[in-house]
Amino acid sequence: MHTKIGGVLRCLILAGITVALAAGQTSEPCQVKQPTAAYSIPRRNPPKTLSLDPRAPMWRKVPAAWILEDCTRTLDYPDLRTEVKAFWTGTDIYFLFACPYRTLNLFFPSATDSARRGIWDRDVVEIFLGDDWENIRHYREFEIAPTGDWIDLAIDLDRRGQNRDWRSGWEHRARIDEKSKTWYAACRIPLASVTAAEVKVGTRWRANLYRIDGEGPDSQRRFLCWQPTCVLNRDPNHVPENFGTLIFTK
Repeated sequence: MHTKIGGVLRCLILAGITVALAAGQTSEPCQVKQPTAAYSIPRRNPPKTLSLDPRAPMWRKVPAAWILEDCTRTLDYPDLRTEVKAFWTGTDIYFLFACPYRTLNLFFPSATDSARRGIWDRDVVEIFLGDDWENIRHYREFEIAPTGDWIDLAIDLDRRGQNRDWRSGWEHRARIDEKSKTWYAACRIPLASVTAAEVKVGTRWRANLYRIDGEGPDSQRRFLCWQPTCVLNRDPNHVPENFGTLIFTK
């Protein structure tokens, strides 16, 4: 289990109060709406390369999901509205994130040759994927920063600290477009890194998509969720009971 949980727990209550006051909103958390969010992704032919260009053929006509809402409160960030596109092939699942930004909070120098622990302390996008509907506390986590720093993790909330050497075999890329003030992240994740079962049309995975943005301590940063998890006394990302659903379609 990674150390982001401890850092967020220390600051989460203060973060909620700070964000709520800044937005002029109540300090009450949001409420999870049932059913939770669902994102249907199509099957496509495998692309020759992994592109970071949303206009590239591999991303054309791919439906989008959006990361807009705060993870814990009834609060939106319209200027940070993050577009996510995803599709699958017979062997992999692909994601593209387009992230408008105000300022960038980065690690320097970048270190892209190996997994970077603590990547969640700067700007980052995150993908949580799990095929197990019985043991929902077991899933995979993938993170990419604007600089291309990355980490992939095998999460088991009942056996924290295990599987530290696990690697998924994924491919990942990132770039910053300073002119448009948007950064992009793309990845190819082997289906076999998430599940041993056959993935076919109609398969459903438990999933959530996240973006952490902003400078300063956690109390000043923005924690955005595709499916808000609406908790105040724990890490707002690792709330598997409030994940959404990823649906594999034709």
